[in-house]
Amino acid sequence: MRVLLVEDDTSVAAAMESALRRRGYEVVRAATVAEALAAPRVDLVLLDFGLPDGDGIDVCRELRRRDDHVAIIAVTARGEERDRVVGLRTGADDYVVKPFSMAELQARIDAVLRRVVRTAPPATARQIGPLRLDPASRQVTVDGEPVSLTRKEFELLVVLAQEAGSVVSRDRLLMEVWRTTFAGGHTLEVHIGSLRSKLGCPGLVQTVRGVGYRLRAEGSER
Repeated sequence: MRVLLVEDDTSVAAAMESALRRRGYEVVRAATVAEALAAPRVDLVLLDFGLPDGDGIDVCRELRRRDDHVAIIAVTARGEERDRVVGLRTGADDYVVKPFSMAELQARIDAVLRRVVRTAPPATARQIGPLRLDPASRQVTVDGEPVSLTRKEFELLVVLAQEAGSVVSRDRLLMEVWRTTFAGGHTLEVHIGSLRSKLGCPGLVQTVRGVGYRLRAEGSER
């Protein structure tokens, strides 16, 4: 799960980054409006509104314009009702007023990501090598032969296919399929193993040790 942390106070940013990394998030930091708008694509934005080169409200508005499904949480000292209303109407999914505890922030992150996952648009049909995946009809074929998957296996394949050729972290897979990053035991590994077996294509679903999984994209097309 990649998080963009937009915070100009270096001590606050360092503490938040450390806490987020301990929870398994990949963190990209930005201290200005310019850095925030130049940052790579992320899953979640934690956005301070008081920035040295502009207003975080403008950052929120622009990030929402670019991506209607990225999760944005305002994390700011502006606690007046008017500020909250403006932030939420501009595009923030939630609003946390400083000071706050990491327990509260984590709870809000979990809640916002659950909502974002539920409202994400369905992926279009994809042909990836011998694999064809159609999320709308929930059909999977390999070399033209239908493959029967469980609901969780199918959802895993959809997430991997959306990022074919790129590594998808364990946390993101757990969040999007199980709605949590704390699934017990070897839940993800067992489902990945079953998915590989049913697809019958060696090397199609690749393990990137210590990070997550990747769907091989050679010869893929939309």
